[in-house]
Amino acid sequence: MVLGVGAFAHSTAQILKENGAKVSTYLTRDYAQYPPSLAGPTYRREEFPSPAPLLRQQSVDLIVPMSIDWAQASWKDELPEIPIFCPVGEGMRIERERDFARKLCHDFRIPFPQAHVARNRLEAEQVLKKHPRAFVIKNPLCSPTSPIHTILCQTLEDTRSWLKHIDYAEGVFLQEYLGTREAGHIALVSGGEIYSLVTNQEYKRAFGGNMGIVAGAPLGGLVERDTQDKYGLAHELLHPLLPWFREVNYHGPIQVTAVQRKNRWHVIEYNIRIGVTSGAMILRMLANPVEALLKTAQNQKLRLEFVPGLQVGCSVTLAGYGYPYVQMKGPQLPVEVIGSFDCDLWWNEVTQNGDGVLLTTGHRIADVIAFGASLEQAREKAYENVRKIRSLGSYYREDIGKSLWPPGKS
Repeated sequence: MVLGVGAFAHSTAQILKENGAKVSTYLTRDYAQYPPSLAGPTYRREEFPSPAPLLRQQSVDLIVPMSIDWAQASWKDELPEIPIFCPVGEGMRIERERDFARKLCHDFRIPFPQAHVARNRLEAEQVLKKHPRAFVIKNPLCSPTSPIHTILCQTLEDTRSWLKHIDYAEGVFLQEYLGTREAGHIALVSGGEIYSLVTNQEYKRAFGGNMGIVAGAPLGGLVERDTQDKYGLAHELLHPLLPWFREVNYHGPIQVTAVQRKNRWHVIEYNIRIGVTSGAMILRMLANPVEALLKTAQNQKLRLEFVPGLQVGCSVTLAGYGYPYVQMKGPQLPVEVIGSFDCDLWWNEVTQNGDGVLLTTGHRIADVIAFGASLEQAREKAYENVRKIRSLGSYYREDIGKSLWPPGKS
């Protein structure tokens, strides 16, 4: 059973289904509910306040959550003892609590930007007075419903201006801005070992040329199969944590996002998911995705196999009317598909009317994902296919794979 909505849940359920699993989705939010229904049965919170009875009735073998908010749900303690593809307990803190991740890096001598927690605006401005520099502004607790969503300030004055306008309900986490040379690495931790999967890049800014605000979810992404960790991200930022992973019985995915400064990688954050843009690509690359997820959730040793020829994946998001300024709302607009697709297409905030016409229901329409033996092959196919979808006011970034790659490039 997948816990989630939209393209992330749609792709996960469909790929696992195609590899022999019987799938269903518990819809954890009130939007983007149509796409997961294309892969299997879906269950709405309004009709099923808790997924626990469903899990028992269906004899579910594996739970695959799309975000960490399940751990704060009212029904979390009702869940039967079913393997979850996500760390639990102490292991969740590495994503959930930003200052915990900072302290962890300090304890294991992993480079981390200067960072401070402030309870209110007065304390935040005192931090800025003592440490006058640009800070990335984040919520201290990571959640889809956090009062503060990441604000990337590139100057001292940017930071000073924003501190007057944020919601301090949970305080604020100020993390030193280190520049644009960003990259990520995703691995599985299971049986007390770390198994590298891919090095990745997420295109978080709203518009081409890496302009505009940091969007609510990336506008595209790249993954490169990287079991040997050729860029050194896992060696520098994940493997030093192996004693902690073992101590807390961590098993599940781990993603590190980092910035390169003075030829050293510095951790920006850790995530305990395979990623909203990367997840679908990783599952396609794995020759045995059902086995890999189940054994990871069971904390067993892994024997990962990959599909030959799928070396690089490229994901391009088609954004809809008004995105990323989600306060702007348009009508339900028709989505026109011109021709057939020869790569993966995962629908997001769309639905189908009684006449079979696709309509937008929100700001993110679809993710188009293609693969190749090289970046250029994957990129070319992804763009060929995204051009086959049209909706009024929609757009996509044209520079996925042309900037921020290879890792360490600005």
